[in-house]
Amino acid sequence: MSAPDFIPRDVRARLKDVRLIPRRAAGTHGFGLHRSTSRGAGLEFAQYRAYEPGDELRQIDWKLYARSDRFFVRESERESPIPVWLLIDATASMTQADAARKQWTRLDAARSLAACLIEVALRQGDAFGIATLGGHGLDVVPASAGLRHRDRCLLALRGIHAEGAWPAEATLRPLWERIVPGALVVMLGDGFDDNATAFAQRLSAARREVLSIRILTTEERDFPFRGGHRFVDAESGAELLADAAAVRSDFLARFTAARRALNLQLAANGIRQVEYVLDEALDAPLRRLFAMHGDTESA
Repeated sequence: MSAPDFIPRDVRARLKDVRLIPRRAAGTHGFGLHRSTSRGAGLEFAQYRAYEPGDELRQIDWKLYARSDRFFVRESERESPIPVWLLIDATASMTQADAARKQWTRLDAARSLAACLIEVALRQGDAFGIATLGGHGLDVVPASAGLRHRDRCLLALRGIHAEGAWPAEATLRPLWERIVPGALVVMLGDGFDDNATAFAQRLSAARREVLSIRILTTEERDFPFRGGHRFVDAESGAELLADAAAVRSDFLARFTAARRALNLQLAANGIRQVEYVLDEALDAPLRRLFAMHGDTESA
């Protein structure tokens, strides 16, 4: 199995200018403590390589082009690698999709976003690991590096099934031993589970760099429903019968307010939050988090 199972070709090309750069630098796993053999857009020149579609034009050495009539990109040594952890919500709410595109669920999006992050980490020489959390409990692929480990992680992504609710706190204790201080943690889920939010806040308070990608359906964003409609909570099974047109304005106002409140709560705990809606390009949330070297604001 290879990464293209999860990443469209056009998205893969655009990932070349995405870098996983944390705001924090802590412990022996932070940046700037030792030189890495991996290549990126760092500070000190390391080597040339042939231009590939998706490379930034500013990285092309135009003087060398004038002499050789070929495009070459300057690569630099980057600073020390970090462990990157991808925490994937595998609760029942992740089975949700839009009626117009039922084959593309929140979980499918989380798988593909995780694959994109793995590819970037692999390119940077960083270690990466996966933890899936849901009604089945906790499944972990320990952090490591390299192509074989990438394929191991992709196999794990393929096997994820969403069910139940967020696991109890005691179930999550093994993660504390694996996710070391200074690690970069990216949480992928619907973003509205209080227990998941509390866990993210504890990680951040314990000197882990925590980022969150909230995955929304287009129906949550647009509320396109008409006539009488039965709304069902995927995790609790609770049902609500309502006239869609009558409740639309109230839902959108309350949902917007809830998202803003959660964004403020996370930001107050040092956690950056962006949103991904199921009709967007996969690299869109990654660019919001990383393309501007970590200086973008939460959505």
